[in-house]
Amino acid sequence: MTEDRKNLMTRTLSGAVLAVAIVGSLLWSPWSFGAVLALLVAGGMYEFYTLAEKRSSRPQRVLGIAVALALFGLNAVVTRGVAGIGFESALLGALALLLLMVPVLLVCELYRKNDDPMAAVGTTLLGILYVVLPMICLFHIASAGGKGWDWNPRAALGYILIIWANDVFAYLVGRKLGRHKHFSRHSSNKSWEGFFGGVAGAVAVGLAAAWWFGGSLWAWGGLALAAAATGVLGDLTESMFKRAAAVKDSGDLMPGHGGVLDRFDAVLLSAPFVAVYLLLCRYVFDVALFC
Repeated sequence: MTEDRKNLMTRTLSGAVLAVAIVGSLLWSPWSFGAVLALLVAGGMYEFYTLAEKRSSRPQRVLGIAVALALFGLNAVVTRGVAGIGFESALLGALALLLLMVPVLLVCELYRKNDDPMAAVGTTLLGILYVVLPMICLFHIASAGGKGWDWNPRAALGYILIIWANDVFAYLVGRKLGRHKHFSRHSSNKSWEGFFGGVAGAVAVGLAAAWWFGGSLWAWGGLALAAAATGVLGDLTESMFKRAAAVKDSGDLMPGHGGVLDRFDAVLLSAPFVAVYLLLCRYVFDVALFC
């Protein structure tokens, strides 16, 4: 067996395992989906802080990951509710954690004997904003697709399929027809042909989801456009971080795919835009993904 064939099989197998874990947990229950996302938050935060350390920064790794997991857990409680914990209590807990996060980081930095405390606190905060907030948005997307706020995994499933379609079509079209470079400073492989191919594939999958789920073509088409356009920028953003750290992959958690940041780079930038888009559809345009 050739080395290329072996790498392809490894990449396919690890990708299939990841897809089963994500889709399976999403369809099983909000708590199983939340547990998988929490693991991705921890892995993504660890990788981001490792990249920062390669740039001679010293983020507060343990405290940053703990705060990220606490924020994600409290938001899951706010969304779904837990017996014995009221909505107001969970919400106040999340707000209190956010308010105290910066002063606690500053106090901890006093005892670290760090030559660049501003960089340390800045990278610690950036890791939280870059990784955990998009994962919170992804969790909320599964509750924002209809007229109400009940758990509806079809919305998040459609979004995930759109992101994957964008990635696959951009790769295939770019490899076959790519001539004009898109953003060579951060990614020499990206082309405008691949970008538009990915957008077209994403919109096609979005419209297919509208037909399959019996939803609004306009709402799903707009979601696909928002996810595809911002997902590409997520890929470029992560490439920017990796290039600054002089590494090829953010980690090696998933053989053939790299780390959590490598696999979910498009989600990390597009999920907040998609969440805001769904809020606008609900409160401004009175349009829902599902009738």
